[in-house]
Formats: sequence, C-alpha cells, structure tokens
Amino acid sequence: MDSFILFIGLVAAGTTSASFFPQVVKVMKTKSTKDISLGMFSLMTFGVLCWLIYGILRKDPAVIAANVVTIVLSGIILFYKIRYS
Repeated sequence: MDSFILFIGLVAAGTTSASFFPQVVKVMKTKSTKDISLGMFSLMTFGVLCWLIYGILRKDPAVIAANVVTIVLSGIILFYKIRYS
C-alpha cells in the first residue's frame, strides 16, 4: 500500500510540475512575459521553495521531486520576466 501511495504522489508531482513546461517553452521562444504577473510568480516561487524545504525535512520523495522541477521551471519564467520587462 505504501508503494501505491508513493506512486500516486509521484504521478501528481510529475503532472503538476510538467504543467509549467509549455509556459517555459513559450516564454523562451517569444521572450515575452507581458501577460505574466511578477507578483504571482514571485509568490509562487517562494511557496515552491517552502514546499521543497518541507519535503526535504520530511524526506518525502514526491514532494521533493515535484518542487525541484517546479522551482527550476518557475525560476526560468521569473528570470525572463525580470530580464525582459
């Protein structure tokens, strides 16, 4: 049962993290972030960092995996937002 729960957590982590890929690709291709809120992405990235720390402290691989990927992708969007604004 524990492996099934971990599997569900990893599927959830993978799909929610993957949802950032299309936005990152679009931002990198167009270098346009005019419709992206700096405030929202700043708070989002900070929240993801907190979740990552939480996952590390809890030694939860699903939480760690999701948030490592998401913080990288969110960080890329933030970088472009700040650089090209």
